[in-house]
Amino acid sequence: MRNRRNFPDLRFAGFYSLMACLLLLMTAPLHAQDWAKKKLDASPRHREWVTITHDGRKIQAFVVYPEVSHKAPVVLVIHEIFGLTDWARSMADDIAAAGYIAIAPDLLSGIGPGGGGSSAFPDQDAAVKAVSGLDPNQVLADLDAAADYAKKLPAANGKLAVTGFCWGGGKSFAFATHRHDINAAFVFYGPPPPDEAMKAITAPVYGFYAGNDMRISATIPATTATMKTDGKTYDPVTYEGAGHGFMRAGEAPDASPDNKKAREEGYARLKKLLAEL
Repeated sequence: MRNRRNFPDLRFAGFYSLMACLLLLMTAPLHAQDWAKKKLDASPRHREWVTITHDGRKIQAFVVYPEVSHKAPVVLVIHEIFGLTDWARSMADDIAAAGYIAIAPDLLSGIGPGGGGSSAFPDQDAAVKAVSGLDPNQVLADLDAAADYAKKLPAANGKLAVTGFCWGGGKSFAFATHRHDINAAFVFYGPPPPDEAMKAITAPVYGFYAGNDMRISATIPATTATMKTDGKTYDPVTYEGAGHGFMRAGEAPDASPDNKKAREEGYARLKKLLAEL
């Protein structure tokens, strides 16, 4: 079933996105991600941390390479409001498994205790507070720097896509209004940018939404109308019965049947769309 809408005012977009993510905290403990780390540790793909410097700032980024014999597109992966967790890194690995170079910048680089990043925070709540307080301009500059770095990799073929989850889903949609060399944006249960900003989008935007996530899914119809008026491509899909954060919750050991199904279908759709780049 497809469903569509837009945020009426960006002043509330960050608030609603934050509230949706915080509601998820009540039902899915994020810090206990041993299963995600175990999955990542078992990956055969080459993974590495790189330091990217821009405007006097250093950020850490997690890069995963696909096992392919040809140059590959780059996918910029934007983490949830919980920071660059084990699951976020395992999602980057899943994208690399599909044949793409995945780069996931830690947007909390240098902001954690002792000048660390996401892993330096003592608990989930502290990471959430830090991410929610990030300067949007700094986030945009970090994402630009990560995209620029990855596009110049010898193994990259020049194509660039962006995807994000929860808070990162909203940032991926916003990135599409700013970056005009991207080939596609994949928004997982994140809020849209302001109507006026959508006029600048040049790439197709694909949405992945949860049926039991009205706080975000209620934005789809208006977003659809605005994008259509502006002559933009916006293709949202809603997974009925799934909850916010189903891409992570759907592969957890205690995943509900609906979240598991949504995760499997969402990943299959993502791979299909990436193959069309």
